[in-house]
Amino acid sequence: MNGPIRRVALALFMMFGVVLSAAMYFQVIAGPDYRDDPRNLRVVAGRTGRERGTIITSDGVVVARSVQNPDDPRVFRRTYPEGHLYAHTVGYATLLFGATALEDEKASILVSDRDSTISGVIEALLGADVRPQGIVLTLDHRLQMAADAALGEQVGAIVAIDPVTGAILAIVSKPDFDPNSLLGTAAAPAGDELAARSDRPLTNRAVAELYAPGSTFKIVTAASALETGTAGPGTMYPNPVEFDLPGSTATIRNFDRNRCAGGATISLANSFAVSCNTTFAMIGLAVGADQLVGTAEGFGFGLEVPFDLSVAPSNIPPGDTFADDLPGVAQSAIGQRDVRATPLQMALVAASVSNGGWMMTPYLISDVFSSSGTMTAHTDPVGWQRAMSPSTAEVLANLMESVVTSGTGSRAAVPGVRIAGKTGTAEVPGQSPHVWFIGYGPVEAAPGTPRIAIAVIVETGGNVGDGATGGTVAAPIAQQVLSAFFEN
Repeated sequence: MNGPIRRVALALFMMFGVVLSAAMYFQVIAGPDYRDDPRNLRVVAGRTGRERGTIITSDGVVVARSVQNPDDPRVFRRTYPEGHLYAHTVGYATLLFGATALEDEKASILVSDRDSTISGVIEALLGADVRPQGIVLTLDHRLQMAADAALGEQVGAIVAIDPVTGAILAIVSKPDFDPNSLLGTAAAPAGDELAARSDRPLTNRAVAELYAPGSTFKIVTAASALETGTAGPGTMYPNPVEFDLPGSTATIRNFDRNRCAGGATISLANSFAVSCNTTFAMIGLAVGADQLVGTAEGFGFGLEVPFDLSVAPSNIPPGDTFADDLPGVAQSAIGQRDVRATPLQMALVAASVSNGGWMMTPYLISDVFSSSGTMTAHTDPVGWQRAMSPSTAEVLANLMESVVTSGTGSRAAVPGVRIAGKTGTAEVPGQSPHVWFIGYGPVEAAPGTPRIAIAVIVETGGNVGDGATGGTVAAPIAQQVLSAFFEN
């Protein structure tokens, strides 16, 4: 073979190689992405019309199901009987807008394989049950309704969790929406209207929104001081009207712009109960950036939260970024500056105190069941983070109880139940403050006694606006949910 022919043959072989490689790439590597892309209407329509498994709460309330089309038994229509109540958690599966939340994350469980695809045919031939499976949520319908009513029309979120297991008992985000309005081919206007709203009703604020935690972060700061031996409940601190930040002309003041509790000095315990910013700025500086950040990481800050839904990682800057920024350390110690957390994260902080320092892996799905009703999978509780020692958790429990009995969180008290908590009022530039309450109860519980931990946030002071605090706005909301839990 002469040279020119050899070169032409080589070029042809290279061209065939490129074509084969491209075909392999698009079929094997990129194929699943194209298949699952919500813009692929052929696949989306096929999945939407197929039967999906039922989703029910822990107390047996159906929150999502597929209804057979009477005109075509091969086509099913998804419905959400409880409307807005589970919109952010269960999500939706629609033709026009794809799938979200659990409908998306757990599609491999919920979607039937009884179709004409190669995989469906093979599984059927092998005798596999290709009918859809259903899931049982950890959510308690009665508590979910109580949380929804307690938050009302205010913008914010509530997360309630079993601190011993990590099971989510209630999760609410406001504003919300009715997923039924997004079903069908005529739902485009409703979807466009929701997407265009400035209050972002499609956002699950419980897991996807990051807020400055304000004084609720003082639990982490106190834990850091206790773990390192830097301070104890009785350690005394100066009690100035304002604290001058070192290396800066800025100061830290308390919410009411006065001294805390009136005296010239104040203990850590009293400072915690009345949420004294000046004291905790001093504690943060005494602990130091590295230790404060390390403790926060033990509580899950900066980590990916293992959960059935995607969670925005809560954040505290690395310790080395504070090397020449002592004001930043002091401001972070009171939950401001660049510290950010989701409501789920702060519910886990409260839960870890209740659970002796162990932060459990949160979860939403307790069981998976077959189309015949047989349980095929069960979620067992799994520890996630050792946030602190049991002794530190015990001290923090006493400090948090004093917040409710004699401090800023008195409006979260439940008659006959020992409640522990911490309020927070987080400054937001140009707006009214975001207000928090996190806590748990009962403070002491015999093994097997039901327990609950909770986080409540209301954006920009809710209905109160300027002058709102965690104690006046968020604590009463938490009280309603806690009372509903302890009614049984």
